[in-house]
Amino acid sequence: MSESMRITTMAEMAAKGKNPEILFWVGCAGSFDQRAQKITRAFVKILQSAGIRFAVLGKEENCTGDPARRAGNEFVFQMLALNNIALLNGYNIKKIVTACPHCFNILKNEYKALGGHYEVLHHSEFLEQLLVEGKISIPDGNPFLKEKITYHDSCYLGRGNGIYEAPRQVIEELKGEIIEMKRSREKGFCCGAGGAQMFKEEESGHQRINFDRSREAVETGANIISTACPFCMTMMTDGIKNDGKENQIKVLDIAELVASANDLI
Repeated sequence: MSESMRITTMAEMAAKGKNPEILFWVGCAGSFDQRAQKITRAFVKILQSAGIRFAVLGKEENCTGDPARRAGNEFVFQMLALNNIALLNGYNIKKIVTACPHCFNILKNEYKALGGHYEVLHHSEFLEQLLVEGKISIPDGNPFLKEKITYHDSCYLGRGNGIYEAPRQVIEELKGEIIEMKRSREKGFCCGAGGAQMFKEEESGHQRINFDRSREAVETGANIISTACPFCMTMMTDGIKNDGKENQIKVLDIAELVASANDLI
């Protein structure tokens, strides 16, 4: 990691008696998956460019327990969640931002029952705020100005939490042509990774869900598929590759679009 990517941990900040504006919850995908790491770097570059005082948990961050709960292992979920809550409360964390809708949903909605009460934002919401407040902007001559872009709604972000406009508002700032898929917003279609399906073998059937969804994206004629979830990123990318379209169509997270438009990556 370059010096410009040096990120302060909560332990380091707490040792100096300081608190961050936000805790950036990186998540398992953003930490360990090579493709999702690019999303993490892009978002960090944006935060740094905007002058946001933030920190990460670093090695203290653990899985939220979402996959365990979705797979039916409530014991493992509660064990992970209680440990995370003790850590977050110990640092007196109030505001969390994450680029993973799965982490977002469980931290925001399901940790409350176990004593974890935080203001939790998805990175699409935070990016929209930064744009509205003028802390970041999109240059007029950005490389996506004339691109055709379609956006895939993450289930946990869209139907799960009603967040449809924030990511689209971010994309609209690029002033490209946004083309909606036939199933979008409230009628959006799953990428195939939710409910812990990302981590298990598929049941028998005639069609992989992500292949079906990626074809809908291809049918729009867009040359960029934008996502706001590392799981969706994986599934849509695999679907595009299955159709042999990886050289014609890019799959990019909204943070990557903003960072790239500002020549941060």
